[in-house]
Amino acid sequence: MLGLIVSIIVVGLIAGAIARLLIPGKQSMSVVMTIVLGIVGSFVGGFLGYLLFGKDAEHGFLQPSGIIGSIIGAVIVILIWSRVGARNSTRTR
Repeated sequence: MLGLIVSIIVVGLIAGAIARLLIPGKQSMSVVMTIVLGIVGSFVGGFLGYLLFGKDAEHGFLQPSGIIGSIIGAVIVILIWSRVGARNSTRTR
């Protein structure tokens, strides 16, 4: 169980860092937010893999993906986060 948690954190860090490097511009995030971004991106990638490549009855629709799917999911999460953050920053005074 501990090995699974550590591997999820490490994959989250790698996927989040690569995704942040792929997106132009500055993303002001801490290392912890980068790990969370990678973990959320992994689940987004797993969900997209489920939608695109078929039904996986064993694991369901919400499952972690590999490193490539995690990076793709993390890029999608960054793009959505930056759009939502840009919209909210114009409303504040």
